[in-house]
Amino acid sequence: MARTPSNMLPLGTIAPNFKLKDTNSNNEYSFEDLKGSKGTLVIFICNHCPFVLHIINEIVMIANDYRVQGMGVMAISSNDVEKFPQDSPELMTEFAFQNKIDFPYLFDESQEVAKAFDAACTPDFYLFDEQNRLFYRGQLDDSRPGNGIPLSGTDLRSAIDALIYNRSLKEPQKPSLGCNIKWK
Repeated sequence: MARTPSNMLPLGTIAPNFKLKDTNSNNEYSFEDLKGSKGTLVIFICNHCPFVLHIINEIVMIANDYRVQGMGVMAISSNDVEKFPQDSPELMTEFAFQNKIDFPYLFDESQEVAKAFDAACTPDFYLFDEQNRLFYRGQLDDSRPGNGIPLSGTDLRSAIDALIYNRSLKEPQKPSLGCNIKWK
């Protein structure tokens, strides 16, 4: 199991715009279409990564908790599906259904969106403010497969709370850690 950290895109970076197909609805959406009134969470995931599988339920809970507060949420898979067919759009739809992902799960076939975000791993989290400026990039929490630390989502939840309630972030942002994006 690879252990690739986030690249930690500079805070304040403007969210790259894109148009990608949502494997849940078969509609195409841009960042602008999906952004929230209070901010926007973009999560790079895939279907087979053990790090994603470890936290997917917490991701869904966070999405459900914060979308009602004006947070836009979307997930993106950018893996090369020729080398990793388990990440194909058809299986993304199935994965979303099995894991109760009812927010857009977008397929980045060209991998241009992952490159624009400087995404490196799955999971990789990017939280943008209402002006589309990067407010947080980093980990969900300290839990990893097999390390015995319970899932809490504290790092990401604290960042979203700080954004929504106009607070400053207290701790340094730690990079996420996971499987590397499977580049073509």
